[in-house]
Amino acid sequence: MKRLLYGLVLIVLFASCKKENEKLNVVATTQIYPLAVGKVFFYRMDSTITINFGSSLATHSYHAKDSIESTFLDVTGRTSYRIFRYVRDTADTQDWKFIATNYATVTNDRVEYIENNMRYITIASPISANTYWKGNAYINTTQGTSQYDYLDGWDFQYQNLDAPFTCLKGTIQNTYTVLQQDATSPAIFDPSIRDDKNYSIEVYALGIGLIYKEFLHYTWQPTPQQRFEDASWGIKLNLIDYK
Repeated sequence: MKRLLYGLVLIVLFASCKKENEKLNVVATTQIYPLAVGKVFFYRMDSTITINFGSSLATHSYHAKDSIESTFLDVTGRTSYRIFRYVRDTADTQDWKFIATNYATVTNDRVEYIENNMRYITIASPISANTYWKGNAYINTTQGTSQYDYLDGWDFQYQNLDAPFTCLKGTIQNTYTVLQQDATSPAIFDPSIRDDKNYSIEVYALGIGLIYKEFLHYTWQPTPQQRFEDASWGIKLNLIDYK
């Protein structure tokens, strides 16, 4: 009887220690997306577009610079960041050209990122393999009435938690992948039938922020003329350096 009680005590103590360790290992949104005015991120940016009246897809490559320019309070009083994006050629022979202003709001339970006037929930808390969320909830994705209906119903989720990831900067430890969507129909491209693809992931590194992003959406129409729809596009960001 004493041995049984002793064993039960050990089990309770072990469970308590495990829970305490899990609490200590919890990663906050601000740790994997730590923004501050003056920070600058350099990426290789590959932009995918349709060419030749939609007959094919082409990729154009640039160097991109995301510069955190200033903060402001959004309509709900939350601190948000203005992020200026610049691009130039991959040989770095041209001057930086300003192309867009994006915005980010980081709270204890989420990160909201506004790009092209669309608000995404890119990170949600808790950062766990069991966390799922509607990352496109703020976007009008109504089927048949919105040009962004392909974003409808996406369930964002975490993968490869606290794992190494290799980008152009090198292999970075303690990264967190957000799988946003991975759907292709049919599985093998066949030009004689309609083909849809939606693939989107982002990778964040502890103490750094976004180190990799890949997005590709296309719809191939076989009739009346074989072509990719005009809304087909993609982008890839691969971290080169940051400061």
